[in-house]
Amino acid sequence: MSGIVFQRRLLTAMLGMSLSLFAHMTMAQDQAQRLPTTVIGAGMHNIKAEVAQTPQEHEIGLMHRTSMGQNEGMIFVFERAGQQCFWMKNTLIPLAAAFIADDGTIVNVAEMKPQTLTPHCSTKPVRLVLEMNAGWFAKRGLGEGRKLTGEAFGTPR
Repeated sequence: MSGIVFQRRLLTAMLGMSLSLFAHMTMAQDQAQRLPTTVIGAGMHNIKAEVAQTPQEHEIGLMHRTSMGQNEGMIFVFERAGQQCFWMKNTLIPLAAAFIADDGTIVNVAEMKPQTLTPHCSTKPVRLVLEMNAGWFAKRGLGEGRKLTGEAFGTPR
């Protein structure tokens, strides 16, 4: 086989793999759920958070997303306070989860790696969990004891 034929076959194979990867990422993004949003205040930052309220919405969460905006996230609202635990199966982007009391006070924050089954749990019973891009809370100095505002916490934003 000549060098030119080999190079053409290699380029064709590489193009096919690239198109396949693009199609997979596009399909994954298409499978991602989109939910109504609310605005959450975090100091001087406004977060546009999708609201996951049902068990099915909780189960899907941010799975299959390939990216998320800098000040975008998802807030999970549970019926009753309890120890809430999250893991990252089928979640493609690294996330941080803030476990939040009803009044908006952050109980604890967990950094989570994508596509793992490692549980990350609240240290106290909570009804609310806010997922953001990994490092979001740490970069803004928002940790245990800091307070968020918004309709989810009974305070206007």
